Amino acid sequence: MAIFPIRVFGDPVLRQRAAEIEDIDAKLVRLSEEMIETMYAAPGVGLAAPQVGIERRIFVYDVGEGPVTVINPAILESSGEWEYEEGCLSVPDLHWTIVRPKQVHLVGRDLHGNEISIEGDELLGRVLQHELDHLDGVLLLERLDKDQHKQAMRVLRARAFAGDSSLDA
Repeated sequence: MAIFPIRVFGDPVLRQRAAEIEDIDAKLVRLSEEMIETMYAAPGVGLAAPQVGIERRIFVYDVGEGPVTVINPAILESSGEWEYEEGCLSVPDLHWTIVRPKQVHLVGRDLHGNEISIEGDELLGRVLQHELDHLDGVLLLERLDKDQHKQAMRVLRARAFAGDSSLDA
C-alpha cells in the first residue's frame, strides 16, 4: 500500500468540485484502502480524495468505530448548531472554532455499491460536513469569520515567506 502526500493550501485541486464516481471497481477499493492508510498516518479522522490529488467524490473517515468509505455523498438534512475547534490536514497545524450544524443526515454508497445512510451528530456530523466540503472544493478557511480569515491568511503568508514549502500560499 502507498501513503499519499496530502495536498495543502495553495494547491488548485483543493478548489475544484470533484467528479461523481460512475463505477465501483477494484481500483476504487484500492484507492479507499490507501486513503485510509494515509489518513491514519497523518494522523487525521477524515480524508477526501482531492486532498490526495484525486478529483473524485469519495472520502474516508474514522471517528473511533473503524474506517468508513463514502462514495458520492450528499447531505439530505441538517439541524441545530454546534461550535467546535476544527482543523484540516490541508491546512496543517492551524485550528479554529467553527460553527456548523450539529446533526446531519448523509447518504451515499459504500464500496459494494450499496446505498448507505448515516446520521451524524456532533463530531461525526462535523467530519461528514468537512469531508463533503472538500469534495465541493471548499476549504476550512472559507468557513472562518472575517477576523479569523484575516489572521489565518497572515499566518499562511508568513509561512510561505519563511519558505515552508508545505504551504504555498
